[in-house]
Amino acid sequence: MTDRRQTRNVQIGDLTLGSEHPIRVQSMTTTDTADREATLTQIRTLEAAGSELIRITVPNRESAANMAAYKAAMTVPLIADVHFDYRMALLSIEAGVDKVRINPGNIGSEERVREVLRAAKAAGCAIRVGVNSGSVEKDLLEKYGWPSPEALVDSAMRHLGTCEEEGFDQVVVSIKSTDVITCLTANRMLAEKSDVPLHVGITEAGRPGYGSIKSAVGIGGLLLDGIGDTIRVSLTAPPEDEIPVAFDILKATGVRVTSPELIACPTCGRIDIDLEKLMNEIEHRLHGEKLPVKIAVLGCVVNGPGEASEADIGIAGGGGMGILYRKGVAVAKVKEEKMVDALMEEIEKIKAERAEAAAEVGA
Repeated sequence: MTDRRQTRNVQIGDLTLGSEHPIRVQSMTTTDTADREATLTQIRTLEAAGSELIRITVPNRESAANMAAYKAAMTVPLIADVHFDYRMALLSIEAGVDKVRINPGNIGSEERVREVLRAAKAAGCAIRVGVNSGSVEKDLLEKYGWPSPEALVDSAMRHLGTCEEEGFDQVVVSIKSTDVITCLTANRMLAEKSDVPLHVGITEAGRPGYGSIKSAVGIGGLLLDGIGDTIRVSLTAPPEDEIPVAFDILKATGVRVTSPELIACPTCGRIDIDLEKLMNEIEHRLHGEKLPVKIAVLGCVVNGPGEASEADIGIAGGGGMGILYRKGVAVAKVKEEKMVDALMEEIEKIKAERAEAAAEVGA
């Protein structure tokens, strides 16, 4: 993995986006924004799932009229999603939202964009310029013949130029496509041209199974390049289902680990412990655990000892017994039925040690 791309800071409510800050996970409500109770219920569900920013579409005045109430009820920053009618962006800014997403391909004239930027600057509201392959400006489609990476980047740079002319620097950009290669190429090109924080994702990725894989390839590829400051996994599923996938992508790329990482054998004919049963119990007992720790559970004598010793905590099992490792050092030999208890005891020790170290730093 390369070093993270250096960006400016953008303030979104009480959260700062940029290269010196954690990569944030966000999602979007799917309810009718004019339906206040349904939308508030989904906001609470997304917050409970761990969404760190929440985007809400604002298609009409009935929806805009609810934005102040949503903002007052939320514990995370509120993003208004606006297409076609720039007046909905102005109403959202008046309502006190933290960021407005506008689509340069459908928001209208440049003067309308400038009016939104001026209102946002006066209110201390951030803007996301959201370029999408499905709605590229007509003149760019005519120039390039299709929504190519070059067309997408030209669209983004055009509107960043307008932001610069207006003295507005609290801007985030996203370039999204359903095509992974187009998305990767465009984001890599834009990353070379600007220091704005980037929101990355694969748009309309699909149903959870394939959509999660497609998102992992696209988002993960950019994260491994050091590109990306906030991510959204776009699935055809309840929005709260997007959140754990996003955090798993962050974990798998090593850019942000906020929960235990479990490593286990794929199983083969050499396995002589009930590895699946062990993993099910470990997952159950670790549910909701936020300790960033690497746990390896291996079930044979070939790679098990080596791989277990590379984790923070590891078990290499065989013949009804297991060797417990802590940072590469064998610390105990336990029976198979005691393996999970032994792992959990080590986790509690690590939590206590880290709490003690944090207390010493704060003293």
